[in-house]
Amino acid sequence: MTRKLSETRLLVATHNRGKLEEIDDLLAPFGVEVVGAAEMDLPEPEETGTTFVENARIKAHAAAQATGLPALSDDSGLEVDALDNAPGVYTADWAETGSGRDFEMAMRKVHDLLEAKAAPEPRVARFCCTLVLAWPDGHDEVFPGQIAGRLVWPMRGDLGHGYDPVFVPDGYEQTFGEMDRWAKNRMSHRADAFAKFVKGCFD
Repeated sequence: MTRKLSETRLLVATHNRGKLEEIDDLLAPFGVEVVGAAEMDLPEPEETGTTFVENARIKAHAAAQATGLPALSDDSGLEVDALDNAPGVYTADWAETGSGRDFEMAMRKVHDLLEAKAAPEPRVARFCCTLVLAWPDGHDEVFPGQIAGRLVWPMRGDLGHGYDPVFVPDGYEQTFGEMDRWAKNRMSHRADAFAKFVKGCFD
């Protein structure tokens, strides 16, 4: 049976302001105060896992141990069928330049690899998200989510982040980069995982 979240304060183990705002908005109906890792001056642990769940666990447990608060963490990324599910857990790494992240470069890398393989259309892909809620006593709960879609080229839209301008979710014609941020958040891979988190830990 899933452990319920009885605490009224939850640490979200991220330094990403946009992600923190998104989770804060999703948790607002439950009367939970959300605090981010940056506010607690927590360092970002090295993500040495080879799966989404391993990396999410590393971040959640490090934050829970450091603060004594239950900590929610996610690890997410893009999986492309024709690339054997790459970039996957290395989604953000593909954007690293040494002086920051360049997602336009990363999207072009994905496109170039697909072109080199002459991958047929539709170029099936999915965004994946794994949420881990960890308590200071070492217990955790895991909630995976995903949204299926296809990749398009050229890039379209500047409203999202990461690989959003090349991803069209199934049933839609707009890319995530063309969608309103809050509309996208209600249907995204993170929303799928979050719905499972709510059902498991609040319902």
